[in-house]
Amino acid sequence: MEAAKPWSPPAASGAPTTPKKTDWGKALPFVGPIVLFIVWDLVVRLGFIKPILLPPPLDALGALLGGLAGGPLLGDFAVTVWRTVQAFLIAAVVGMPLGVLLGSNEKAYRSVEFLIDFFRSTPSSALIPLFLMIFGVSDINKVAIAAFGALLIVVFNSAYGVINARKQRVMAAKVMGATRWQVFRDVLVWESLQPSFVGLRSAVSMALVIVIVAEMFIGADSGLGNRIINSQQVMNVKDMYASILAAGALGYALNVLFLVIERKIVHWSGR
Repeated sequence: MEAAKPWSPPAASGAPTTPKKTDWGKALPFVGPIVLFIVWDLVVRLGFIKPILLPPPLDALGALLGGLAGGPLLGDFAVTVWRTVQAFLIAAVVGMPLGVLLGSNEKAYRSVEFLIDFFRSTPSSALIPLFLMIFGVSDINKVAIAAFGALLIVVFNSAYGVINARKQRVMAAKVMGATRWQVFRDVLVWESLQPSFVGLRSAVSMALVIVIVAEMFIGADSGLGNRIINSQQVMNVKDMYASILAAGALGYALNVLFLVIERKIVHWSGR
């Protein structure tokens, strides 16, 4: 004989459901900027730094939005973007194939490894006088030095990806009768994509940094770097901080763009 089950009251129809918890994780990326602007505003309001040296954040943001909405800042922003894109494209088009080729022949890579690491470790700003002697004071100079700095990063990461390709995949391809060219085309190139994209993301940031530094110190008459240094010299601090914020926003946007592209193309990364 089965034991009687304990009685429980029937669930009331229309009983209130437990409200879903708010996903605060989506708001976390905004916490840092908000805290920064609050601290910035307090520092100015409490008089720790004079407004002539650090304007209130709303004034800097107003100058930024006004400048990008058809103001003179927009033209300098576009010039810096164009120079950065040119330098990056040169580095990517030359660096990725060169890195993959060097990585596929480890002896060839080891023979030039010192040069790559040496110039990659040398601050690109230290090479500005050399590029001035070669290209003179021109836009080509700024693009060339930025492309050179970015190129070394791309070559290093692409070669590293090929050299450190998963040996199991290479051996599996050889066991199945793949030729050396097929192993290179169907295994090594694809294995190099993930580190290559890491290199591309670092390279575009490096290109932007070098372009802005070159615009500051190599006789430029346009660009964010030129605008920052000119604003500093005439103590136009609102415009100076607006230009700095524009450069930071550009760098952040480029980094996010490459993260999205990497996730779309190298979707098998880590598998």
